[in-house]
Amino acid sequence: MTIGLHPVRHLRRYQHIGATFMRHGFGFAINQLQPAVRNRLGRTKTTPMRVPAEALAEHFRLALEELGPTFVKFGQVLSTRPDLLPPAFITELSRLQDSVPPEPWEEIRAVLTRELGKAPEEVFATIDPLPIAAASLSQVHAATLRNGDGCPVVVKIQRPRVREQIETDLSILAELANGAQHTPLSRYYDLPAIVDEFAYTLRNELDYEREGRSADRFRENFAEVPSLYIPQVYWEYSTRRVLTMERLSGIKIDDTAAMDAAEIDRKTVALHSAEIIVKEILEDGFFHADPHPGNFVVMPGNIIGAMDFGMVGHVDEALRLDLIRLYAAAVDVDASAVVDQLIRMGAVEEEVNRRRLSTDIRRFLDRYRGVTLEELRADEMFADIVPIAFRHHIRLPADLWLLGKTLSMVEGVGRRLDPNFDMFAVSEPIVRRLIRRLLIPGRPKGRTLIRLSTDWADVTAMLPRAASRVLQQAQRGDLFSLRVKDMDRFLQVLDRLATRLALSVLVAGLTMGLAVLIPATTGNVLARIVTIIGFLVSATLSVWLGVSILRAGRR
Repeated sequence: MTIGLHPVRHLRRYQHIGATFMRHGFGFAINQLQPAVRNRLGRTKTTPMRVPAEALAEHFRLALEELGPTFVKFGQVLSTRPDLLPPAFITELSRLQDSVPPEPWEEIRAVLTRELGKAPEEVFATIDPLPIAAASLSQVHAATLRNGDGCPVVVKIQRPRVREQIETDLSILAELANGAQHTPLSRYYDLPAIVDEFAYTLRNELDYEREGRSADRFRENFAEVPSLYIPQVYWEYSTRRVLTMERLSGIKIDDTAAMDAAEIDRKTVALHSAEIIVKEILEDGFFHADPHPGNFVVMPGNIIGAMDFGMVGHVDEALRLDLIRLYAAAVDVDASAVVDQLIRMGAVEEEVNRRRLSTDIRRFLDRYRGVTLEELRADEMFADIVPIAFRHHIRLPADLWLLGKTLSMVEGVGRRLDPNFDMFAVSEPIVRRLIRRLLIPGRPKGRTLIRLSTDWADVTAMLPRAASRVLQQAQRGDLFSLRVKDMDRFLQVLDRLATRLALSVLVAGLTMGLAVLIPATTGNVLARIVTIIGFLVSATLSVWLGVSILRAGRR
C-alpha cells in the first residue's frame, strides 16, 4: 500500500536524500519531479554537481551506498531488473556491497534481551560478542545451546532502529514514485507499483519468522534429496527480529583449493548444485534467490549445506509452463516462437516491433548455440540480455528477473567447480518429467510436441471465454459499435456459429494431437486403445459437425 506523507514529516531525511543525489549529479532528475516533492528534496544548500553521462551509473551506486540499507537493498533489486534501467546501471548496481561495521555488543545484547525475554547469557550456554558477519539489516553471532550436546548455532539479530529507518525511507520512496508519475517514465513503468513491490519484499526480509518458515519449507521439499542439507530452525529461540539456526561447518562452495585438499569430488558437487536449482525452479516453484558462495558450504560426502533464506523467489505452475515453452523455443533457436511466447505471457505489447525483437533474439540465440559451459560466461550472457530487455521494454514478472540473476550466480559457481559442466543436460530429465505431469500422460517426443500441445490447450481454453465476451458485447449493442435489430435472433445465430467454430477447432486439435501422440504409444497397449477411442470420438464429432453445417446451408 502506498503511503502518503505530510509535507513536514521526515524533512531532514528528505534533505539528506536530495543533497546526496545532487552531489552525485542527479539534480536534473530532481527537477523533473512534482513541485511539492521537489521542494522538500531541494531545501538544501548543496550545489548541484555536473557529472559526465558515462559516470552517472557509478555515481548512482555511490549515492545509494551513502543513503544506507533501504537504498542499498533497492539498488540490489534494481540490479535484477534490466527492463527498468540501462545496461550500464545494471552492471554498476551489481557491485553494491551490503557490508557495514557491526553494532556495539551492548546494543545487540539489548535487542536479544527484549526479544527473548531473558539476557542472552541465560538463554545460550555461550555467545560470542564479536559477530561472524555484519550486513545492513542484521549481524550474526555464534553461540551454543544449553542442551546436553551444546549444539552450535548461529543467531541472526536485526539491528536496532533499522526497521524504523526503513519505514521512513519506504514512505519517501513511495512519494518520490508518485511525484514522477507525470514524467516520460510513467509511459512505460508503473513507478508506484515498483516501489510497492520493493516495500513488500524488504518487509518480508525483515521478518525472521518468515525466513525460518522458508527454511522449513526447503527442508520439506528436499526431504528425499540427500545431496542438500538445510539447517534446523530453533523456534523457541527465534522471533520476528531474532533467528536461531543450526550452525553448519564445511568448505565454502567456491573454495576449490580446499575442496581438492579434502579430496571432494568437485564434478559431483557441481552436478548436485545444478540438480538442486533445477528442482527448485521446475518442480517446487520455490527457489533460494541469494545463492552467492557465502551462503553455501560443502560438507563431507559431497553434501551441500545451505544458509540464509531471507530472499526467496516463487514460480507458480502457470509460470513454470511458460518457462518450459520459452526453453523449448530457445533450444530450437526459434526466435519467432520466443516472441510469440513473450506476447502470450504479457511481457511485451502485441504492437512491439516483432521484426526487430525477433532479430535481436535470433542473434542472441545464435551466439550461444552449441556453446559449452566451459566457453560460456554468465556475465557476458546477462550483458547481452540486458540491452534487449531495456530496448523492447520486456516486462517479465519480478521473480523471473530474480530467477535470471540466480541462475547466473549458480552457473558461475558450477563453472568454477567443473568448467565442462552442462546445465541443460541436468535440466532435461526434470523438464521431461514436468511436461508429462502438466501436459500429457504419454511420453513426449521432442520439443515440437510440447509447443503443439500447449498451443492447442491455450486455444481450447480461450474459446469459451472469447465467445462469451463476444455475446455479451453483442447483447449490449457494443459489437463493432453498432446496434443490431432483432437482437435475440441474431444472438441465436451467433451462438450457433461460435459453437461450430469451437467444435471445429476442438476436433482439429484433437485429431492433430492424437496424430502426434501415435509414436508415443508404441509398445503400450492401453495407450494405443485410448488413442483409437480418441480417433473414434473425433470422427463422430466431425460427422455430426458436417451434417449440422449441411442442414444449416439448406435452410
